[in-house]
Amino acid sequence: MRIRTDDEVYRVDAVWLGPPKATFPWRARYVAWAVGIPVFLVVLTIERQIGLGFGFFSTAWAFIATIVITRLITAKISHERPLSAVLTMWVRELNTPRERSTGTGGAVSASKVRVRTERPRPRGARGRASQTRARRGGTHAVAGR
Repeated sequence: MRIRTDDEVYRVDAVWLGPPKATFPWRARYVAWAVGIPVFLVVLTIERQIGLGFGFFSTAWAFIATIVITRLITAKISHERPLSAVLTMWVRELNTPRERSTGTGGAVSASKVRVRTERPRPRGARGRASQTRARRGGTHAVAGR
């Protein structure tokens, strides 16, 4: 016994083939047009920000990049997963809190340790050096220390 499903209904895509009697040679779903036009404008904007001028070849590369990006996006879209669900999933994925790989704080931290530019001398050495200088009658450093 064979069970018929309703998959045939969903295999039919809402496709715009172009104006009557002048159809396009390709099939593009309505959602592909809705995604492709903003993607094309974003790609053109990025090209201008990079510094590429507006010309035939830059526009052609933008068109090719738009087709590739649109095909990648629309490959994830179907009747079971509409564009709105994909966009919502993308926004939630970007805003989800992530696990931090670096620790903040802890039991012991060296962030408050002061560092001097010159090495501190022992207390006894400071006292002896000043006494030696006073005995010699000058403030010059003791040789050998």
